[in-house]
Amino acid sequence: MRRVLIAGLAVSLTATALLPASAQAEQQHHDDPVTTAFTATTRSTAWQLAQKVPLRFATHHPQGFALVGDIILMSTVEIIEAPVRYPEPIDGYDRSPGRGVGHVLVIDRQGTLVRDLVLGEGTVYHPGGIDFDGQSVWVPVAEYRPNSKAIMYRIDPLTWQVSEAFRVGDHVGGVVRDRVSGIVHGVSWGSRRLYTWTAAGHQLSRQANDDHFIDYQDCDYVGWRKQVCSGITSLPRPDGGSYELGGIALRDLRDDRILHEIPFPRFSSAGHVVTRNPVALEVVDGKLRLLAAPDDGEEVAGTELFVFEAPIG
Repeated sequence: MRRVLIAGLAVSLTATALLPASAQAEQQHHDDPVTTAFTATTRSTAWQLAQKVPLRFATHHPQGFALVGDIILMSTVEIIEAPVRYPEPIDGYDRSPGRGVGHVLVIDRQGTLVRDLVLGEGTVYHPGGIDFDGQSVWVPVAEYRPNSKAIMYRIDPLTWQVSEAFRVGDHVGGVVRDRVSGIVHGVSWGSRRLYTWTAAGHQLSRQANDDHFIDYQDCDYVGWRKQVCSGITSLPRPDGGSYELGGIALRDLRDDRILHEIPFPRFSSAGHVVTRNPVALEVVDGKLRLLAAPDDGEEVAGTELFVFEAPIG
């Protein structure tokens, strides 16, 4: 391990954490511990709540997690004026854009806010699921409505410099970069469509998502050449209400195959399924750990960082 000082915060990084993607590729020709551990989970896996950390600052509506050493980057949208549905579509849109501010919050593992980065412009203010590729954190920021537009940003975790990578003519709700090929993978509103682009933004593919179990809210790269996507779907109840079903899927980035998929049966303080918004997986001390922040800042207990653990094997 080596220590890297980032804006006054000591961050532990593995030796490969900031290697170029090509160098990492030479070291990652087999599944990493997260992939192996997640593949062994089932709907009967005994997830235990290990920790619940209150985030005592403005968290708004959390969206995505990226783990960089000992810190957590969390994308979130501050909604100033919520979009309003039109009686009839206007210019191809089913609702107004609303107004808001996009944030990426830098948080330590004790739940302390270290930095607040503001991203977006004009009506493009809604960050989605984010991913760390070993060098940069990729953040899509879109209009808060389907079939709209988005800006893809990169954040340097050594300097916190934010730079625009490219623009997309659709709502991008989550992104992952393949650390071997360098290809950027994204999902549209509700993860109905799957996209791939070069790092410069040239579109390589667009196809329908063949997973109808959940809408992906957050995806993260896992080796070798896979991604873990978490999310939610809302199902009707007999009493006229709705039920939140959460789940997690492992997909192959080379051909988009679903390799493993499970429901996640735990709920938050506000009654939301844990995989509703940001989720990240890691292996620590021989256990598969899931980090999540399912509740919004204005809800009952505010936003809390939930840490669940499951035995491996």
